[in-house]
Formats: sequence, C-alpha cells, structure tokens
Amino acid sequence: MKLLQATGGHGAREEAEPKKLKLYSYWLSSCSCRVRIGLDLKGLEYEYVAVNFPEAEQQTPEFLKLNPMGYVPVLVDGDIVLADSFAILLYLDEKFPQHPLLPKDSVRRAINFQAANVISSSIQPRQLMLQHMREKLGPQEAIACAQDDLRTGFAALEKLLKDYSGRYATGNEVFLVDLFLAPQIHAAITRFKVEMDEFPLLSRLFEAYMELPAFQDNMPGKQPDTPAEHRV
Repeated sequence: MKLLQATGGHGAREEAEPKKLKLYSYWLSSCSCRVRIGLDLKGLEYEYVAVNFPEAEQQTPEFLKLNPMGYVPVLVDGDIVLADSFAILLYLDEKFPQHPLLPKDSVRRAINFQAANVISSSIQPRQLMLQHMREKLGPQEAIACAQDDLRTGFAALEKLLKDYSGRYATGNEVFLVDLFLAPQIHAAITRFKVEMDEFPLLSRLFEAYMELPAFQDNMPGKQPDTPAEHRV
C-alpha cells in the first residue's frame, strides 16, 4: 500500500508526511470515489493510501485489521476507523459542517437516503462479484448481468428523482445522492457500456457533475494509483 497526499482543493498529490485524515482507496472503486468527492467538497486535506486490488492488498493482515470485510474505502481519523462509504460520508457531514451533504427539508433528505440505497443495495452488489461471475458464467454473461442491474436501477432512479431534481438530483445544490450517482453513472458508461439515451435525467445530471472540479478531479482516471493506460 502506498501513501500519498490528497487535498480538497483540487491540487496535485505528492508524497507527504501523515496528516490527520487518511483514506484507503482504490482508483476504480466507486465507493471510494464517493468519499473522495465528499472530502473535496468539504475542502478537507487527507492522505491517500492506495490499496492495490489486483495484488490482493485488501486481503493482507494489515488491511483486514482496518476492515475485516476487505473492502475500500476506509477512513482513519485519529483513533476512529470507519469502513463503508455511507458511514464515512455521514460521519464527515456531522463533524465538518461546511458544504452540508443533506438538505434541511426532511422529504428531500429522505429521498437522498432512498436513492443512495438504490445504488449501494440494489445496483452495486453484483458488480462487487464481477470477477467471480466471470469465472462461473463467462465474461459476456457477467457483463450482461451487471448491465441488467444498472438498467433496472437507473429506471427506478429516473422515476424517483423526476419530481425532486433541479440542476442536481434533489435540487440546485449538490447533496449526498449526487456523490453516489456520479461514480455509478461513470462506471455504467465506461466499464459496462450502458447506453444512457433511455435515462435522460441521469444523463443530464452527469453532465452537470462533470462541470464541477470536485467531481472531475475525483473520477477514476485522475487518481494517484490510476494505471497509466487509464489516466485521463
């Protein structure tokens, strides 16, 4: 695992002395991407610790002490260790009130939770098993299963958000659900080759996200551990 510095001000990452916040991340992880965006929006400096999944660093005893599930992201804040993007973002939002990630309106706040859970609980689980599915079903069938989950989930999100969206998913400010949507739409387009024409709302939202530096700078292609052939 390699330690690098990341800042919330869209600056370059470089080798650095440890800071207070430390994020264990993998460049391709959409869960890690959510947290990177949240840290950036709040202007928080942190150490980026790259966890090399192809080399199974997530299964080393060192990492499993932080998260016995062997997943990223993991956030370390002093003596506090949190492993789960949802928990991490809610923790950051309570501790660092700048740029709130949840609206004050109770209904829109609930819609943020509901839509974020559609992504984390309904769309994403089979993506985490993609390698296993490739081995059992073959590469084409595995991708087809992921595409089916994406299309089903995206269709539900289009219906859920149509009465709440503004420039972003639940209004004219960026909130929690936007941090979940952007990485998942990016993965759908780039990794799973999902045609987005049938999802006009999500397509419009993604275009709006990609105008914001906090989203641009934290996509997979711009991370310290992004392989050269995938850098943008």
